[in-house]
Amino acid sequence: MAEAYSDEVSSCGYWPGGATEGVFYSYANPLPDGFIEEPVTPVAAYSDQQLGEFVLPYAAVRTASDPDASLLGFLESTFQAAYHTASWPGPARSAQEIVRS
Repeated sequence: MAEAYSDEVSSCGYWPGGATEGVFYSYANPLPDGFIEEPVTPVAAYSDQQLGEFVLPYAAVRTASDPDASLLGFLESTFQAAYHTASWPGPARSAQEIVRS
């Protein structure tokens, strides 16, 4: 855990206790200025000011016309929000490209 937070990080996952069916979440640490004000997708995603992170209810993904695209849009847009507001060095890459490398 200490090594994981030794530098900047963008993290995401699923939390079963976040709503009736749980929520997907995404945060950046340390929290960059303006991160939770960034626009993200899909429309059902929102910033939780108290937690300092974005959440997307599982139910919104489950009932989406394309659940995979809905979740991927959330993960990609929140990663880009972290990348942009933290001013990370290097060329902008998608979250998928980073996971694959």
